[in-house]
Amino acid sequence: MVHSPSFLLTIVAFILLLGPLIVLHELGHYYAGRLFKVRAETFSVGFGKELWHRIDKRGTRWRIGAFPLGGYVMFAGDADPSSKPSADLQGQPREALAGTLAGATLWQKVIITVAGPMANLVTAILIFAGFAMAYGIPTSPPVIGGFSPGSAAQAAGLQTGDRIVAIDGALIDDFTDIAPRVALYPGATVNVAFERAGRAMQTPVKLALDITKDQFGNENRRGLLGIGAAGLELTRVGPLRAVQYGSVQSLGIARMMAIGLKQIITGERSINEMGGLPKVAKFSGEMLSLGWLEFVGFAALISINLAFINLLPIPTLDGGHLAIYAAEAIRRKPLGLRSQELAFRIGMAFVLAFAVFVTVNDLAGMFL
Repeated sequence: MVHSPSFLLTIVAFILLLGPLIVLHELGHYYAGRLFKVRAETFSVGFGKELWHRIDKRGTRWRIGAFPLGGYVMFAGDADPSSKPSADLQGQPREALAGTLAGATLWQKVIITVAGPMANLVTAILIFAGFAMAYGIPTSPPVIGGFSPGSAAQAAGLQTGDRIVAIDGALIDDFTDIAPRVALYPGATVNVAFERAGRAMQTPVKLALDITKDQFGNENRRGLLGIGAAGLELTRVGPLRAVQYGSVQSLGIARMMAIGLKQIITGERSINEMGGLPKVAKFSGEMLSLGWLEFVGFAALISINLAFINLLPIPTLDGGHLAIYAAEAIRRKPLGLRSQELAFRIGMAFVLAFAVFVTVNDLAGMFL
């Protein structure tokens, strides 16, 4: 185990991590708005007291707030940074709404809203694609080359040379496809389909619970089959294949986040496995202390996390706006301002309560 990074390095790493990801997220909203001629009145990195600002030729106020834990783009016609429509726009003719977010068509508002999370997702895809081009893609046929001590797969009757075809119905094309299908299910029983000497077979396997700690003492719990690959290569790839690889990796991580959240909600996983900003800061300092490659890889993970969280259907988040637009599409008219006001208040209360909970939970885990 190595010493934890200094407090100063942790703060620097946290700012280097979140700052660019927040800016990229908000730039997604900003440029999508410009595409549809929606005026941006404020582009803010951080909240609270203004530390710096500049007004550009379009009249947009670019600012940095004292609390750099988020950001927002406030478009013309927004009542506040949550993009709640201003009451002053109610009953106005469409001509008067030109240039405002409220005056954009429904599909344009959807694109403007989605553009933020998509900017984060594309960032992660490009990071993984860059790694793939620089270092190649690990490839190996899903053939069992050996077993770890106490292997769950060996106990279930699998043998060296068996080729795994599917796990719980999900096709396995490469050995690297196996871990995402088992890691989230320690102790669970999965159905493994495999080929042995040309014969199609299947068997249930009760996954082992593997608990490991990294050099900083962080605990990792995962499900394991307990098998090794028959051989592993690094395959050099071009830009298109690299982007495809980055997309598959990013969407796979997003899928695992969704499953993990579901497991926490249903009680299959401990709420302690969910981290807030203190834990993100801690990990960012640790990754930077290991080197820039580890830090950039962690940034890709957090970028996907930002996209995923922002797409949750909670008012004040991007996903909450999309839910409101979906209701507008069904009703064929916008929700009333009073309904939207109530939804945004409930959403804000939930987000703040959740943020306080995970922060206290993180700090308790670190210091108690």
